[in-house]
Amino acid sequence: MRSRQFDLIAFDWDGTLFDSTAVIARCIQSAVTDLGYTPPTREAASYVIGMGLMQALAHAAPEVPREQYAMLGERFRFHYVSHQNDLSLFTGVLPLLAELKGRQHLLAVATGKNRAGLDEVLHKQELHGVFDGSRTADETAGKPHPRMLHELMSEFGVKPERTLMIGDTTHDLQMALNAGCASLGVSYGAHEPAAFHALKPLHVAHSVRELHDWLGANA
Repeated sequence: MRSRQFDLIAFDWDGTLFDSTAVIARCIQSAVTDLGYTPPTREAASYVIGMGLMQALAHAAPEVPREQYAMLGERFRFHYVSHQNDLSLFTGVLPLLAELKGRQHLLAVATGKNRAGLDEVLHKQELHGVFDGSRTADETAGKPHPRMLHELMSEFGVKPERTLMIGDTTHDLQMALNAGCASLGVSYGAHEPAAFHALKPLHVAHSVRELHDWLGANA
């Protein structure tokens, strides 16, 4: 087996491994509408995916006063829970993760979801044991602050130059840049890939198959 370039590979969740961006955007729009405010456009709602929930809602719905953020969050969760059973991993994700595990990469999740939400979906997708570690926005700093990656690297004793962050948003790639890590973008999630190039990802994959092939050849 040839030597690895990266010991630790950290994945964003929504829009990178999990096919959920369209539903999340609609839930943000519905939550804002429920409170009687003008909902954000699809583009604006998609842009905040990957941030921590309250940070995302505040950015997407600047009309909503701070004292109503808690209610806005409750309405988002109501809509999301009603649709979460419709969501699934992107086709090809499980074989990709299995191959990376077989090559002895450390695998982690760095996500804007909260801990309860991530643990629930990992259980439903029968992914316990696949990931060696994870960080969520409610237990550390939200993206693009580098703390998630700093904590994961510290946990496993991996240096930044041996760490790769994979995500579908500029928040993910900026976090990697802030942490001194390499990054790889995917274009099939929340953000348009034209914005990725300024953040210097090693590659932008346009499908899970392409992501699988790139990692097999380069990681």
